[in-house]
Amino acid sequence: MPGPFTLAQIATRLGGRIAGPQEVLIHQVGSLERAAPGQITFLSNPRFRAQLAGSGASAVILAADAEGLTALPRIVCSDPYSYFARVSQLFNPRITQELGVHPSASVATSARLGARVSIGPGCAVGDGVTLGDDSCLYPGVVVYPGCRIGARAIVHSGAVIGADGFGIAREDGRWLKIPQIGSVSIGDDVEIGANTTIDRGAMDDTVIGDGVKLDNQIQIGHNCRVGAHTAMAGCVAVAGSAHIGSHCTIGAGALILGHLSICDHAHVSADTVISRSILKPGTYTGMFPADDNESWARNTAVVRHLADLMDRVRSLEKRIQKKEKGDG
Repeated sequence: MPGPFTLAQIATRLGGRIAGPQEVLIHQVGSLERAAPGQITFLSNPRFRAQLAGSGASAVILAADAEGLTALPRIVCSDPYSYFARVSQLFNPRITQELGVHPSASVATSARLGARVSIGPGCAVGDGVTLGDDSCLYPGVVVYPGCRIGARAIVHSGAVIGADGFGIAREDGRWLKIPQIGSVSIGDDVEIGANTTIDRGAMDDTVIGDGVKLDNQIQIGHNCRVGAHTAMAGCVAVAGSAHIGSHCTIGAGALILGHLSICDHAHVSADTVISRSILKPGTYTGMFPADDNESWARNTAVVRHLADLMDRVRSLEKRIQKKEKGDG
C-alpha cells in the first residue's frame, strides 16, 4: 500500500490549503463517522456537520465555509468530495491483475491488444477485437467479435460487450431474427460494472463515449449512443436507439425508452421512466413514493382519475366566471 503521506505532501500533489500542523502523518482514508487516528476524512454535506465533532480522524478535508467547525488539522479546498476521491486514489491504487493474458482466458489471434493490458481468468475476447493501452478486463468478461475498447478501460467481471441486440420481426405469428451486423465502440477511460451488458448495433454501432462510467447490471440496447462523461447507477435500462448526451447522470433503476434523445447535462432521478425526449438541461424525476399499502392504493386511485378531476375543475371555473360576470 502506498504512503504514508504527510498533509504537506498531499497538498503538494493535489493542491489545497492546510490549516493546522502540516506534518501530520496519514496512512489511509476513512469515513467521517468511523475514521481512526492516522486516517483522513472529509465533510462535503452540511447535514453531517454534527458528526465532525466526534470524528476520530487525524485530519479532515472541507470547504472554506466549514473551516471553523473543527480544530482538527485540515485541508481546505473548493470541492471536498472530489479532493477526497483523489486522496483515496493516492492510498488505494486501482486493483490490478498481472499484466498480460491469463492462461485460462480465450483471446482470438486476430484481436489487437494494446500495451500493458490485463485480461483475467475466464475472459473471452473475439475475432477482430481492439483493446486499448492500460486496459483491464476482470475475470469472466466477454467481448464479442469486432468490438472496440479504448485506452485505460476497466471492465468488471461478468460484463458482456457486443452480444446481439434485441432485433426481431413478426412474420406469420412467429418471430424472425434480424441479424445484428453493427458493433460496439467504446472510448477511452470508460469503466463498466459487473454484469453490465452492451448490445451490438443492428446496422450502425452502439457507441459509448470517453469517460463514461457504468455501474453494475446496466443494460444498454442496440444502436444506443452515450455521450462523454455520462454516469449511470446500477440497474439502469436503456432501450435500443436511445441517444444520451454528455455529462448526464442517470439514477439507479431508471428506464429510458427506445428512440429517444436526452440532451447534454440532463440528470434523471432514480426509478424514473423517461418516455419522451429531454431537450433542456435540468433534473427530471418521475417517482411514485412508497407508502403503506392502503394509502398507496387510495392515492393511486386518485391519480387514475386526475383527468376527470381536471375536467370537473375546468367546468366549475367556467361556471364561477359566468356568475362573476352576471351571466348565470
